[in-house]
Amino acid sequence: MDKSANDIIHLSGKVAIITGGATDDGIGMATAQLFSECGANVAILDLAENNPVEKAQRLNRNAQGYECDVTDQGQCQDVVAQIAASMGRIDILVNNAGVVYGTRFSDIKADEYDAVMDVNLRGNFHMCQLVTPFIRQAGGGTIVCISSIAGQVGGGLFGSSHYAASKGGILSLTKALARELAPENIRVNAIAPGVIDNNFTKGRMTRKIKDDIAGNIPLGRLGESNDIAKCCLFLASDLSSYVTGAVLDVNGGLHIH
Repeated sequence: MDKSANDIIHLSGKVAIITGGATDDGIGMATAQLFSECGANVAILDLAENNPVEKAQRLNRNAQGYECDVTDQGQCQDVVAQIAASMGRIDILVNNAGVVYGTRFSDIKADEYDAVMDVNLRGNFHMCQLVTPFIRQAGGGTIVCISSIAGQVGGGLFGSSHYAASKGGILSLTKALARELAPENIRVNAIAPGVIDNNFTKGRMTRKIKDDIAGNIPLGRLGESNDIAKCCLFLASDLSSYVTGAVLDVNGGLHIH
């Protein structure tokens, strides 16, 4: 007998790691909240300044928070091992940690370029590489990488060339890992959000810029963090059991191709 929709979408007994998960209005926190509501035990990773331990305690008793800089492979390795030991398994990884700058190409300095590439692309690579053995031990699972519309269209909304390049790299990494890990029952997919109405840009994208963009979106509004969280749930659950190597566009129709 086929499973019901509730059975398919439920994450009871699953352990999910979500990077960049401690920003109050961010995609990571929205995803952690939704996964928790669907029964998952959630591990929130973020920089110390974002208080991931405190934020996880607010979420529920099955959530745990860890201070982790995804650009530091050794730190990631230690934290992933702690999660596996404490929570018993790892089934799901959501690579959400990221940074964005709108600096013009000619003005980008080496340190800013390195920061963007290290967090957005190297961080995804580190976490995928370190978490995959534990997902394999669990008998399979899912990885969701958060890319961006910028990686599809070359920026142009806010993120500049280095941001677009890093997010394009995530799309290629996702497809390569999906191909390599599919025989081990590990599905790897990406989401390419459009403009999300949160504080990811740390105030650099003004309300006027956001309103101007919203006027060009067919659905008539900017996205919300929870719009992306729901798509993460789709890709992490059995609702997408035959989906791997896909890029899910979540942009309100701003980019249709």
